[in-house]
Amino acid sequence: MKLDELIVDFKKKKYGFFESSSVQICEWNKQAIRGKGNCYKQDFYGADTLSCHQITPVTFWCNNSCIFCWRPNEYMGSKPSMTVSPEKMIPALIEERKKLLIGFYGSVKKSIVDSALEQKHWAISLSGEPTLYKKLSELITLLKKRKGTETVFLVSNGQNPKKLLELWKKDSLPTQLYISMVSPVEKNYKKITFNVEKNGWKNYLRSLALIKLLPTRTVIRLTLIKNINDSDELLEKFAELLEVVQSDFVEIKSYMWIGMSRERLKKENMPEHDLIKNFSKKLLEKMPSYKFENEKIESRIVLLKNRNSKYKTKIINRK
Repeated sequence: MKLDELIVDFKKKKYGFFESSSVQICEWNKQAIRGKGNCYKQDFYGADTLSCHQITPVTFWCNNSCIFCWRPNEYMGSKPSMTVSPEKMIPALIEERKKLLIGFYGSVKKSIVDSALEQKHWAISLSGEPTLYKKLSELITLLKKRKGTETVFLVSNGQNPKKLLELWKKDSLPTQLYISMVSPVEKNYKKITFNVEKNGWKNYLRSLALIKLLPTRTVIRLTLIKNINDSDELLEKFAELLEVVQSDFVEIKSYMWIGMSRERLKKENMPEHDLIKNFSKKLLEKMPSYKFENEKIESRIVLLKNRNSKYKTKIINRK
């Protein structure tokens, strides 16, 4: 599909666009506006759900095509065809998000929607792989400098270690850096991610090696897919790898059978929370550096914390 056709298709899925960058309102954001709960990132870390801006500078580009991704990654390329200006992108996406939320003024208190339009939390994670964006360091720097910004989270597949080094060198690391994990071994990693890079596994290991060096909060997000990467054999290897990586936090999260992933996987591949909890307990038996920290049953996620982390779990304490 051509870029303009992709944008039309994604707009139908309620994305707001500025050129090839985009913003979307997640279900937890909507629930927070309705007063019916918060995202686990607020429960775990204190990142504001109500005003969360979930954005991406590279909506249609990723060097993985993960089988569990809810996005239509079959459309995606691995090399961005354009670079959006971060100075123009930020205000434009704020306005696009406002358009997506404007209807709430008719159903909830004005003060709540006004608060939702603030920009306390930025999640660079919506679609595509953000480290493919050439001006990522400039984008994060501008976001962190904005009045009202409290937290900036960046989620990466770990395929671009040079970009992570650049963020460090330019003092533009996010408040919290996530690296996704789906397998501790190369063969299974390739089967799940369909990575297109020639040295994809090596790139990934280089990014993991940076985790304990980078001067920012780090999280490994381990997505568990039932009957795909939850075997006892892989659990042993996950534990070994995580003990070497030494991230501040590890999130063990269920694959969710939503979006385009329903065409690649079956509903039975989605673990119940009990499986996530049991897998986490088994991991902890083999990971002396970590302890159980929290869980959110509705999101099917468990949080582990490194006993040696210098960071408080909650960046901001909220009511």
